[in-house]
Amino acid sequence: MKRFRTLAAASLTSVVVSSIAFAAPTAANPNAINPIPGLNGTNGIPNLTGRARAVSQQTGLLSTNRTQDVNVLGTDLGIMWDNGRGQILTAFGDTAGLGLPNLLSGSLWAWRSSTLFRSSDRNLSDGMHFDSAPRDIFGQAKELVPSPKIPFVEISRVPTAGVAVGDTQILSMMSVRDWGEAGSWNTNFSGLAYSLDNGENWIVAPETHRPNAGGNANFQMSAFVKDDGYVYQYGTPSGRGGLVHLARVPEAEIMDLGAYEYFDGTEWVESNPDAARPIMADGVGELSVAYNEYLGQYLMMTTDQFNSVVMRRSPSLTGPWSGPEVLIDTRELPSAYGAYIHPWSSGPDLYFLTTVHSNYNVLLMHTTLTP
Repeated sequence: MKRFRTLAAASLTSVVVSSIAFAAPTAANPNAINPIPGLNGTNGIPNLTGRARAVSQQTGLLSTNRTQDVNVLGTDLGIMWDNGRGQILTAFGDTAGLGLPNLLSGSLWAWRSSTLFRSSDRNLSDGMHFDSAPRDIFGQAKELVPSPKIPFVEISRVPTAGVAVGDTQILSMMSVRDWGEAGSWNTNFSGLAYSLDNGENWIVAPETHRPNAGGNANFQMSAFVKDDGYVYQYGTPSGRGGLVHLARVPEAEIMDLGAYEYFDGTEWVESNPDAARPIMADGVGELSVAYNEYLGQYLMMTTDQFNSVVMRRSPSLTGPWSGPEVLIDTRELPSAYGAYIHPWSSGPDLYFLTTVHSNYNVLLMHTTLTP
């Protein structure tokens, strides 16, 4: 496994302990976190007794990936997609590290709104090992798209979905205006950014911005699925608990909002996001969707209204979707959120990433699928 070069992290923990007063975690503001193991009550991966087990910690000081060597002490989400070149790209959200604190955004840490790691690891039974990460001039994992971190202007620019179209890597990102109440953040808009060099550098495409208004408000957060020449976009409003809507666009036209069609429950309607109707009755948290060859079904993973990680099944992209199957009960892992399917899961083995807010890092999880 390749390792990252060390920054100057030999005395990392002692520096942090002596210089930073820790804030209690809060579900409303991801900046108020403590990613230091031991001090945050975390000393290893959780021992779960339900349908899913924790395989490894992917990020932070407890990870064999040593992401602290590129100044990633804590981060969340973990949106994965196949880059078409034999790698999985994983975009993480708000990321804490050492440096000048972002006091204006409420963080005692140096803060980046997004980071990315690459992996060619196909043996996930012992974790997903990272090969490399885009870095800035200081050698730390770079912020993919800069954000001013100003409350009620833009507090963060967070990735929510990724897909490869030819040699172009594409991220859907949300511009967070403010964090609001727990789980109820507000966005300015969502939109696409693209990379022509395997995620090293990203270019924002303003023509793809969807303002948080009208039908576009239902596509502030996304999940992408490629199928039969189309990219399908599952969308929800900002925050958790919103209803899921569905759009699609020919792969080659993904940057043209006028080329999108919206599912109204029966048929596809051109160029009108107001026509989209919810594809199921339940609201969800962050979501991912993928086709599973072993089951011959599409799988959707989300958190539910109780903050449990759940899975649904469907014979088609448009539904109907089954009721939720609980994979991680919130009573076992109360601060878990996000559930992002690893694209290289095969057979009955389903791997996915979930964030644990209490130590603000990402776990690789495994569950065994049953027909």
